[in-house]
Amino acid sequence: MMKNNGNEDDVEQLLHTYEQMAKIREFEEKVNELYMKALMPGLAHLYSGQEAVAVGVCEALRRDDYITSTHRGHGHCLAKGASVERMFAELLGKEAGFCKGKGGSMHIADPESGNLGANAIVGGSMGIATGAALSAKMRGSDQVAVCFFGDGAVAQGLLYEVMNMAALWKLPVIYVCENNNYSEYTHSSETLAGKIADRSRAFGIHTVTIDGQDVQLVQDTMQKLVERARRGEGPAFLECLTYRYYGHHVGDINRTYYRPKAEEQDWRENRDPLKLLEKKLIDQKLTDYAVLDRINSDVKKEVEAGVQFAINAPYPDPSEVTEDVYA
Repeated sequence: MMKNNGNEDDVEQLLHTYEQMAKIREFEEKVNELYMKALMPGLAHLYSGQEAVAVGVCEALRRDDYITSTHRGHGHCLAKGASVERMFAELLGKEAGFCKGKGGSMHIADPESGNLGANAIVGGSMGIATGAALSAKMRGSDQVAVCFFGDGAVAQGLLYEVMNMAALWKLPVIYVCENNNYSEYTHSSETLAGKIADRSRAFGIHTVTIDGQDVQLVQDTMQKLVERARRGEGPAFLECLTYRYYGHHVGDINRTYYRPKAEEQDWRENRDPLKLLEKKLIDQKLTDYAVLDRINSDVKKEVEAGVQFAINAPYPDPSEVTEDVYA
């Protein structure tokens, strides 16, 4: 039962936030299971551990605001409003998927929820987000565009081209760097010189670095950046310090060779975003374990139903192979 401490609307919002993160975590666990059972084609890059970034950022956005995503984008898609059923259908190559089963894990897009697409090219969506922000400004809209990318993408020259344009033209775009310390199989200390945040500051872009495991901090910080962008004050850069629990992709079974086991254990036990929010809810007597257990149970049922929907859905007809392509 929910306690009376705190504003009821605020508590409901926190429970919704917890549910969104739990859904992403459960979704990714099921993706891992499907992949290991050879039921899912292609590759999968799991988002587990970084849920507070996707949820915190997207909770600060409107449905008509834009996001662009990455090869590790399931969490972004779900946080922006994608349905579990259609997500799984896309992953399994089924016609009911967001891209009719033709995009797969790394190319999910849902324009209706403002998701302009994930991208298998590292940094590939940076120009798309910046273009969307330019479009919003030219149309006189107060929409905001958000570009998610990892610390490895900071090495891409495209980022500096678009940040330069965004700063010059005061575009309503927010660059969200999910700094999980690893670029594929290499620690960022071996690939990046200096501090990531200094790169955006060099363009005069408003820059903030925060703990990406604290979902309330992410949302509160993002809310300010979004309001700033809507006022026409230009781009921002948000660096979220986070961690991915699994390897670079599902088949990456050698992560213990390039990542200390104790490091992974510390993040899972002491800096897990779900555990941190759960502790806050319980310690502040905003809810109890029965409510959280019910949320987790409902999430598991929703995810399992999504899997069954996707398994039972038909594949696209082979005659459609030349549709939805440019050449």
